Amino acid sequence: MHFYKKIFPLLIAVPAGLIAGHAQTSQDKASIDKLCGCFAVTFNYAETFTNDTNNTFKSHPRDNRPVTEYELPIIKTPKRVVIQHILVVPGGTVIKHWREDWNYEQTVRWEYIKDHTWKKVKLSPNEVKGTWTQSVWEVTDAPRYMGAGKWVDLNNQTFWLNTTDAPLPRREYTTRKDYNVMNRTNRLVVTEKGYTHEQDNKKVIRVDNQPDSILAEEKGYNDYVRLPEVDCAAAKTFWTPEKAAFWSNVHGGWDDILEKASFVQLKGKVDGKRLYEALDELENTLSTTKSNDQKAMIRQLLDKYVSTPQSL
Repeated sequence: MHFYKKIFPLLIAVPAGLIAGHAQTSQDKASIDKLCGCFAVTFNYAETFTNDTNNTFKSHPRDNRPVTEYELPIIKTPKRVVIQHILVVPGGTVIKHWREDWNYEQTVRWEYIKDHTWKKVKLSPNEVKGTWTQSVWEVTDAPRYMGAGKWVDLNNQTFWLNTTDAPLPRREYTTRKDYNVMNRTNRLVVTEKGYTHEQDNKKVIRVDNQPDSILAEEKGYNDYVRLPEVDCAAAKTFWTPEKAAFWSNVHGGWDDILEKASFVQLKGKVDGKRLYEALDELENTLSTTKSNDQKAMIRQLLDKYVSTPQSL
């Protein structure tokens, strides 16, 4: 009895959120906000292990030539942050890059299967309690991958960790065809200078009615070092109100499709063009078109590239 009298006040003194493992949304939101801004970014990947005796994809020297990226927060609420990445390549060309969404306790997730196909998975509030889901979208705002995890402060580190399946990144699918799913472990670590996107990836061969086989494993380090905002002036100029409105309508078109679908399949080319090429052309022709007309034309284009079967 004396033992319980001594230990009980100590339990009361521990914050209830820590006992339950519940994320503190204000602290998490502060970490996500640090992913926004102007950064010098380096991308480095090297294969670490392989089951392929003929493998020719070997480690290579670290590439320390950075590119400039502006991570623009286009939506910010206490439980949702949407960040548009805008890439400034050497020479001054500016490109709309990928987009990431952060949603607190999200109960719907799109999981990658293979062959440009995703399935909708619904989760209970208990399963997502305290988690933030990171959703990564292509330059076309098409789905890429989603994963949930809790932001953690431990040993003087602030990080978020998740493992999920994804399609091959551009750096891979343009050079090889020997696997079809990347199983990604993503670790985002916030630092004093910016943040690091550390990856432990498995290159998976997935065939119907057979167990997955792992072709190789890979380590990745994407380092984001914060720059003065003035270094991203070109990216800010690039993201005009007209461009923001067009891509907001693209985003809305995808939302309409995903809300009603159980599965989504994305075609590679239609009439000889990939989706990003067709969207670029459409954007150039719709600069003065009214928003409602834009929405209708964007949706017509998306419907050419996207199918939504009820089962596979």
